[in-house]
Amino acid sequence: MDDVEVRASPVLPVSDLERALAHYAGLGFTTSRHDDTYGFAAWAGLELHLTVDPAGGGTEVYLHVPDAEAVARQWAGPGTTAPTARPWGVREGSHVDPDGNLLRFGSPLASAG
Repeated sequence: MDDVEVRASPVLPVSDLERALAHYAGLGFTTSRHDDTYGFAAWAGLELHLTVDPAGGGTEVYLHVPDAEAVARQWAGPGTTAPTARPWGVREGSHVDPDGNLLRFGSPLASAG
C-alpha cells in the first residue's frame, strides 16, 4: 500500500448549512451541498465536510500551507488572525468560522542562514 495516496476530509459541525456554505465561499472555497444537512467546501486540495449539528462547532483543523501570510491575506476579515512566529518554527495564523470551528494554518519560518 506504499503507493496509495491517503486523504483526510475533516467533518465540521455547523448550525446553519447555508450560512456555513456562504462563509466558506467568501474565503475562496468552492462549495456544494449533498442535501439540506450536509455540504462540502474545497480549497487548494483540502475538502471540508459540513454537517448540520445544532450543538454547534468546536472542531479544530491544522493546515500546513506554503505561505501563511498569503492565506491570511486571502481570508482577511472577521475571525482571521495574522500569522506570528511561533517557538516551534512556524508562522501561524488562524480563522474561526461562525460556528466556532478553528482553522489554524502555518508555514515554516525562513531559515536564518
